[in-house]
Amino acid sequence: MAEPPFTSLRYPLAVDPARGRLGQEQDFDAHVEQLVMQVLLTAPGERINRPDFGCGVKRLVFAPGGEVAATLAQATIYQALTTWLGDVITVTEVTARADDAALLVRIGYAVKVLGQRRYLNLRVTP
Repeated sequence: MAEPPFTSLRYPLAVDPARGRLGQEQDFDAHVEQLVMQVLLTAPGERINRPDFGCGVKRLVFAPGGEVAATLAQATIYQALTTWLGDVITVTEVTARADDAALLVRIGYAVKVLGQRRYLNLRVTP
């Protein structure tokens, strides 16, 4: 059975120069990954109508303590993803490790609709 067509706005928001309109995403897996990135990179208070949205992983790079900051990042990321994307994904793993002036994050999740596991590796630097 063929999958039904899927279309959403591409993140980050951009204009498709060939069409002269907003860029669209046709791939559901890429759409879910974009949703995860939005939650990760949006700092709480950044969205006017949703001040609690996001986890602000970039600000966690500056938190003192190295491994303490990494543990805080794990808890913050897990909580934000389950709160904001709990109906789309099931978070199976979040690991964070401090590496000099960077934070190495690995997120494992399952896309509920497709039943597929995905992993996202992210290196967050100031």
